Amino acid sequence: MARALWKGSIAFGLVSIPVELHTAVRDSRPRFRLLHADDRSPVRFERVCAREGKTVAWDELVKGYEYEKGRFVVLTKEDFRAAALEKTRTIDIRSFVKGPEIDDRFFEASYFLVPPKGSERAYALLREAMRGADLVGIATIVLRDGQHLAALEVVGDAIVLTQMRYPEELVDTSVYTFPAAKDLRKPELEMARTLVENLADQWDPTQYSDQYRENLMRIIRARMKGTEPKLVEAVEPREAEVVDLMERLRRSLEASGAGARKPARARARKTTPKAKRTRAA
Repeated sequence: MARALWKGSIAFGLVSIPVELHTAVRDSRPRFRLLHADDRSPVRFERVCAREGKTVAWDELVKGYEYEKGRFVVLTKEDFRAAALEKTRTIDIRSFVKGPEIDDRFFEASYFLVPPKGSERAYALLREAMRGADLVGIATIVLRDGQHLAALEVVGDAIVLTQMRYPEELVDTSVYTFPAAKDLRKPELEMARTLVENLADQWDPTQYSDQYRENLMRIIRARMKGTEPKLVEAVEPREAEVVDLMERLRRSLEASGAGARKPARARARKTTPKAKRTRAA
C-alpha cells in the first residue's frame, strides 16, 4: 500500500476511529518541461527582482500581500505561525446532510480514508450507518496549516473524504444573466425532453476516455519512432440556430433512434433506484 498522506482519526459524537488518508484520484495526463528550442536543454527559472533586474537568493525573500497595485503588507514567519491553527489529527464531523443538497461546485480533491489495523470494525460500523441513512458527513480537517471543509461519503466499501470549498469561494449566480423558461414553446420542450430521455443510461465511467490525453500519447510515441501519429478526430457539432431548432431536435431524435425503438432497459430503469453521485475516481 502507498504511504499515507495523513494519519489521524474520524470523530463524531464521542466516537473516534483511527484512519489514514490516501489519494483517490490521479492526474494521468503527460507532464512536459520547457526546453531551449536550439539545443533541447531544460530551462531554469530564476527569482529576479523587478526593480533591480538581479537574481534574488531564497534567504532574501519575504511574503507580501498586495492590497492595492504596487503596495504590499509583508508577513513574517511568526505571523504565519500565529495565524496557523493547531495541527489536530482529527476529522471532526459537524453534521450529516443529504448528498443531493450539496452544490457540486463545493467539491475539490478526493481521498480514501483507510482504517489501520485494529480499527476495521469501528470503520465498518460508521460506513454502514452512513450508507443506511443515505447521508454525507460534513467535517473539518487541518491539512498543510490550513483548515478545510470536507465531505465524507460511502463509495462501495470505502469512506471517501472530498476536500470542499468554502461558500465565499463560489461565484454568485447573480453575476451572470441566465435565460428564463417562459419563452419556450411546448413542442420544443417536449421534443427536447424526449431526446434527453432517449439518451438516458446507467452511469458507467468506463464508457468515457480522455481523447486529448490519448492523442498526446499517440504523438509522443510517434515522435519517439520517427513516424506520423494516427489521431482520433473530434467532430464539432454545428451550433443550432433559433430558426431551425425544432428541425435540429427532430434530426437528433431520428439519429438516436427514438422513433424506431423504446429500449427495454429504459423501461426497467423506472423501477431501479437512482444511483448515488460520487466524486471519487
